[in-house]
Amino acid sequence: MSPITIVEGRRLSLSNLDKVLYPETGTTKGEVLHYCTTTAAPLLAHLHDRPLSFLRYPDGPDGQCFFTKNVPPGTPSWVKTCEVPHSTSGPTRQVLLQDLPSLVWAANLVVELHTPQWRHQEPGLADRLVLDLDPGPPATIVECCTAARWLHDRLAADGLEVHAKTSGSKGLHLLSPLEPTSSERATAYARTLAVEAARALPDLVVHKMTKALRPGKVFIDFSQNAAAKTTAVAYTLRARATPTVSTPVTWDEIADCTEPEQLDFLFGEVADRCARLGDLHAPLLDPDRARPLPQLP
Repeated sequence: MSPITIVEGRRLSLSNLDKVLYPETGTTKGEVLHYCTTTAAPLLAHLHDRPLSFLRYPDGPDGQCFFTKNVPPGTPSWVKTCEVPHSTSGPTRQVLLQDLPSLVWAANLVVELHTPQWRHQEPGLADRLVLDLDPGPPATIVECCTAARWLHDRLAADGLEVHAKTSGSKGLHLLSPLEPTSSERATAYARTLAVEAARALPDLVVHKMTKALRPGKVFIDFSQNAAAKTTAVAYTLRARATPTVSTPVTWDEIADCTEPEQLDFLFGEVADRCARLGDLHAPLLDPDRARPLPQLP
């Protein structure tokens, strides 16, 4: 029988808490739920009002993984949802994680948490820009850091703040708070930056997804600004061999990175980082930090 717990007045049935999800580290499902509760404040802040997409991996990263945007069967009635328009299939409903009980419910499903760059009140109206820096082996996050520093200066020249986090996989995510603008404009601007970076750093950066171009280089994926696309949210666990987390990092850490291990954070390290550094991505949540997207030529 699954144990019942009460979270802020909500009854939750938690299953298989002793199940090992990450064999390499022996990390159990119970430990995953504990991580989500201890990191709930910043995690919920970055999830707030954003329709959720789940990458589920109930048997661990080596088991079946599947991606869904629809409200999962059996979702409690008190978990908030929202209607999301789709150009081809018509509107659907997606989950909103707005409180701790909902977060614990989602964590019990064993999920990565992905969100778009817009809030549900204004579908397709981006309030942040994202650039996903993905290294092609033998390149690593070290090469991503070099590209990130170039992009930081380029975005700053356009008056935009830039905040970085590890993807929790191989690369980096760069995000800037925006005054609301269409996802199409954000995507076009991000593509322009990726093309400029590839021209400025031809031995390091590519802006095309073509696999043959990517070995040893950093692919700048600008497409995640599209209204239908999503990005792993800050502080989410990832379905990797070890329980890595998409972790906000400082620009000093990026400048000092000479080995991939320096920017590889497991879930047990995140609470201490938050205690020492605060939420490094809190500026993304402050509307006063948002800036207008520059006009393209």
